[in-house]
Amino acid sequence: MAEAAIELVGINKSFGTVHANRDINLVIERGSILGIVGENGAGKSTLMSILYGFYQADSGEIKVGGKPVSIKTPNDAIALGIGMVHQHFMLVQNFSVIENIILGAEHEALLKRSIANARSELDRLEHEYGLEVDPDAIIEELPVGLQQRVEILKALYRGAEILILDEPTGVLTPAEADHLFRILRQLKEQGKTIVLITHKLREIMAITDTVSVMRQGTVVATRKTSETTVEELAELMVGRRVLLRVEKGEANPAAVKLSVSNLTVKDSRGVTMVKDVSFDVRGGEIVGIAGVAGNGQSELIEAISGIRRAVSGSVLLDGSPIDVTGHADPGELRDRGLAHVPEDRHHVGLVLAFEESENSILGYHDKPQYLKGPFLDIESIRTDAKAKIAKFDIRPPNDRLRTANFSGGNQQKIVLAREMEQDPGVLIVGQPTRGVDVGAIEFIHKQLIAMRDSGKAVLLVSVELDEIRSLSDRILVMFDGRVVGERSPDATEGELGLLMAGVEKLEAAE
Repeated sequence: MAEAAIELVGINKSFGTVHANRDINLVIERGSILGIVGENGAGKSTLMSILYGFYQADSGEIKVGGKPVSIKTPNDAIALGIGMVHQHFMLVQNFSVIENIILGAEHEALLKRSIANARSELDRLEHEYGLEVDPDAIIEELPVGLQQRVEILKALYRGAEILILDEPTGVLTPAEADHLFRILRQLKEQGKTIVLITHKLREIMAITDTVSVMRQGTVVATRKTSETTVEELAELMVGRRVLLRVEKGEANPAAVKLSVSNLTVKDSRGVTMVKDVSFDVRGGEIVGIAGVAGNGQSELIEAISGIRRAVSGSVLLDGSPIDVTGHADPGELRDRGLAHVPEDRHHVGLVLAFEESENSILGYHDKPQYLKGPFLDIESIRTDAKAKIAKFDIRPPNDRLRTANFSGGNQQKIVLAREMEQDPGVLIVGQPTRGVDVGAIEFIHKQLIAMRDSGKAVLLVSVELDEIRSLSDRILVMFDGRVVGERSPDATEGELGLLMAGVEKLEAAE
């Protein structure tokens, strides 16, 4: 058996009555790539947070290189050679690459000397691991793939021998994900140990040596990747057979319900992010918008849903105009049958300090079914919330729990339940399964197909190409603020990936 880089022995961690990790025993072999998969709330993030010093275990032991260690802070983890690349990058956007890399690891009182000393080390790391990036580039000007390289370089610069990556391909194109995998393989060849947390089972099969499955706070199985299948891993995660493909019949498009014409939108910095975009969405179809994050998709759906003012252009909802260049009111649009699942559930979709039942009616609280005279009908609201919790399998099933205490995937289900259960004529949904486990993905996809089949118009934005190809009846690809192509769902991942990267700038189909 290979030497263990890390051993976790009898790890337990509770938050109040929630037992997040239960007697976890896990061995991570040196010089290997271990994948960790599991449903939302299975305890993956808690376990890695204990390993990286964000949390301390209630009981159990951590061994690094065979020796028991105490990890009380991330600095302790870094000192032991453990680095972590977070799903949401921990970079200062207006700092340069090299400033971010040395931040918190300056070796000299004089910053100029620290930067000069760092340059030679950074140059070595870049060439040794194929992580080339301009050290003087400003972070906010770099595409997300290069920002991720900076995060990896930051960990390596601090001496990481063990690298934890949390959902590393969530914002990457297929080509960028392939390049990341080449980097990870090279790191492994150089003797580094890598732990990969991902919901994408096909990535597990492509890159890992071993995979551990967590369910309800325990490790239920560890398999050699070469000796398992996607289907077995999905069943181990959920505890039942999971349908890994979207089953749907042919679409029956009806009248146009949402029409966008020559829309141009700027972001909060005044940068034009949506450039003269036009398209229609009919009742009974799902139109997917594919693209790497940051190419205008977010600003597009914000303008349509009334959150952001457009510079020019027009939008029709069921043939009647939306005042997108003036003062479109999201509440009025909800009354007109347009529901919106925002991409950013924390800042736009939820009030995290509110209880689940309060968030379950947010924006719809003036509906008659939630009122008793001029006052909120708390009993009706809670009854309604319990029904949504049961239908969408929101865990824990507690309508009185503060929303901040749910896992990210269950927070997502709270937003989806609220919007989809209002029976809108048009649903705009951004990143519907971001941070959601495989069992919940299956359920959400079925709900979206059911909406389509009942004659609703669905506009879907997702960075997940598999999701776009599985759900959409038509696919629009955005690059640099423009629709650069329209494709059928039969288009290959490579063809869509080229369009997403701006390699082929093709005119959208008429």
